[in-house]
Amino acid sequence: MRKVLLATLLSVSALPALADDCATAIDGNDAMQFDKKTINVPASCKTFTVTLTHSGSMPKQTMGHNWVLSKTADYQALAMAGAQAGLDNDYLPQGDTRVLAHTAIIGSGEQTKVTVDMSKLQKGSHYTFFCSFPGHFALMNGKFVVN
Repeated sequence: MRKVLLATLLSVSALPALADDCATAIDGNDAMQFDKKTINVPASCKTFTVTLTHSGSMPKQTMGHNWVLSKTADYQALAMAGAQAGLDNDYLPQGDTRVLAHTAIIGSGEQTKVTVDMSKLQKGSHYTFFCSFPGHFALMNGKFVVN
């Protein structure tokens, strides 16, 4: 009985750690940089939550950031198309199926979240996250890896 109780307590105490594996935080700054270049996601996650913060001092109209996920093959064309969409559309073409997930554009001191439906992604496929504010995608991008 003690072994069963101990095993139960250990498995319950591990739940917060497992939940943390299905979420991450990322920061964007006024130097057009994310603080992460790779986000590794366990294939066991049903959803994955990304919390974006903007640690810079500039408003979203001049140095806004968002977090966008797409297939790697699509990200540059998507970013270029997004530049024409405008701030009101978070610099993303409305209804574009190449956008797998995205946050709103935020400015200094703001924070936003997005939850990625992992059933849309495949282990071994190539995904890129980036900021779609015009011109930012060249520096603000990274790998999104499903392990």
